[in-house]
Amino acid sequence: MRVFSNPVGSGSLWFDNLGTADGVPVAYDPQARAFVPMPPFCINRDIIGCNWIAPKQGAFCRACAMTALAPDPSIPNAIPNWAQTEAAKRWVLDNLGRWHWFRPEDPGAPPVFHLLAEGPTPVPMGHIQGVVTISVAEVDPVLVATRREALEEPYRTMIGHMRHEISHMLWWRLSLRADFLDAFREMFGDERQDYQAALQRHYIDGPPPNWKESFLTTYASAHPHEDWAETAAHLLHLTDIADSFAATNLSSPELPSHQWDPYAEQDAERLIYVAAALTVGVNHVNRSMGLPDLYPFVLSETARRKLAFVHDWLRRGAQGL
Repeated sequence: MRVFSNPVGSGSLWFDNLGTADGVPVAYDPQARAFVPMPPFCINRDIIGCNWIAPKQGAFCRACAMTALAPDPSIPNAIPNWAQTEAAKRWVLDNLGRWHWFRPEDPGAPPVFHLLAEGPTPVPMGHIQGVVTISVAEVDPVLVATRREALEEPYRTMIGHMRHEISHMLWWRLSLRADFLDAFREMFGDERQDYQAALQRHYIDGPPPNWKESFLTTYASAHPHEDWAETAAHLLHLTDIADSFAATNLSSPELPSHQWDPYAEQDAERLIYVAAALTVGVNHVNRSMGLPDLYPFVLSETARRKLAFVHDWLRRGAQGL
């Protein structure tokens, strides 16, 4: 994620800012990729702290307009959890906008979001035909820690959920192209195999013993759909880690240049190599504070080929190139 200029003075602004250090209200314009100091602001600004501009007074911003179902406010913590969930959604949508996904120049359908609070039973998260369902309770640190341990997932965050489920939606978009499915099946396998049966086998038997040789995560080994979603989410993780590192003017001998833009990088192998090298250093910094590794994954040669495949399609897919 970039670091942004202050439109009314000195200093910088971060992506989630609602105002400057001097207290001047600002909002993010996702089309210009810049902050502006004037309305119209999103109608959700006072409700959940949305900091994007709207097309007109009293309207939703581009991101909030994609939410067709919002949480039931009568459920405890629904509104603050929703606020954090929408913030993660805006972050991921803006990342994908660097490759033209879901912007006005994208000729395809944007995602529709159902962001739901959990009552007595968990909300099943997933994607079907352009609709992404997310449990806003997944921002609760206690719940996340419990599920991370129960599911043996070393990384579980709302941005991670957004990237994974939106990646399913991106697959759906790409599958409408005549040239995508054969290439996908050659790389990931045939997604037409029974999905529910595959997940049942995964949860009963676990991953294959040698899963690390071919997959980024155990869940990726369950079915080609999940392999794609996990791989695409990891490509988005790695690209944004590299972009955020460069944007904050941190230096590393691994960076191709001071002005390097990971989202403009056409060489997938270079992008993956640089990002993976940066994560090793940042993991080491996290350990100095007793924190978990930022990116606790090992990239096999097969996983790198899959990441490069996803990179190729996500960079050119939004505009049908």
